Amino acid sequence: MDPAPPSSTTHLGWSNVAIGFAFIVADVFLSVVLGVQVGSSLFTAAVRCVLQLSVMGLVLQSVFEAKHGLAVTAITLLLVSLGTFEVVINKSKRRFSGMTPAVFASMVVSTVPVAVLGTRFAMGISPFWIPEQFIPIFGMLCGSTISGIVVATGFVLRELQENRGNVEVYLAFGASRFEACKPIVVEALRLALLPTINSMSVIGLISIPGMMTGSILGGASVDQAAKLQMVIMFMISAASALAAITCTVITLMVTVDSEHRVRNDLIQTDKHAVWKGRDRMIKSIMGGFRNRSIRLGPGPGGDERRSLLVNAEA
Repeated sequence: MDPAPPSSTTHLGWSNVAIGFAFIVADVFLSVVLGVQVGSSLFTAAVRCVLQLSVMGLVLQSVFEAKHGLAVTAITLLLVSLGTFEVVINKSKRRFSGMTPAVFASMVVSTVPVAVLGTRFAMGISPFWIPEQFIPIFGMLCGSTISGIVVATGFVLRELQENRGNVEVYLAFGASRFEACKPIVVEALRLALLPTINSMSVIGLISIPGMMTGSILGGASVDQAAKLQMVIMFMISAASALAAITCTVITLMVTVDSEHRVRNDLIQTDKHAVWKGRDRMIKSIMGGFRNRSIRLGPGPGGDERRSLLVNAEA
């Protein structure tokens, strides 16, 4: 009997994931040995990756099976909302008043049109909202816009705080707020789009991108995989640029008002309210444990527990 032909696909289990995770563990160990203090961040990000992708796999499987436009719309809004949360709460060291709706609007006006038009016309998929094609593409666009928005808005807010005098000189000589801030905007957009431009410059020459690799592993021809990757890269670049430009303009409209005043009072550098609330909750819980321990009577183990509590507080 002739042997069975080799399969073009591989079924991966959690043991395969564990082997891949071992590379992260090795890097964490190396970080601890060298004392470079990136091990905890790397490990936390890896754990988040496992949890988030596991949950996403369960959710998307249901959406793919439903094949319903409303389900696709719900996932789209969820991805934009989570992206906004990531930008405003996790990634931004500086924020401005009204940043949450500004980031949400910037992501919507950049990702939705590019995803819809690109999927329908550039990729020739009809209807455009077929879950198996639209949702992965939209997710990639959201991921690319996050980095662009964070870099652009972060640079603008930092410059307005640290070099406020330069902007006010232009304003004092009659320049509009956009004219006065033009050098800042140009540099912010250059920094925001630099990773995307560099990626397009070396793609296919030095690196084989993820979408092309996935298509080839999925059985597509190399020619079709290359064309698909071209379309995806153009869509990512367009969405990143549009999101960065939109959010930068909104940032300037808020932080430099219509009276041509730099409003540094609208820029916050402290912890976000979400993390402040988390810290207060943890402090309240720990305070409750301390109070309960202090009220312990002289029963068995009471003195020992109080002694441990005093030592822990010291």
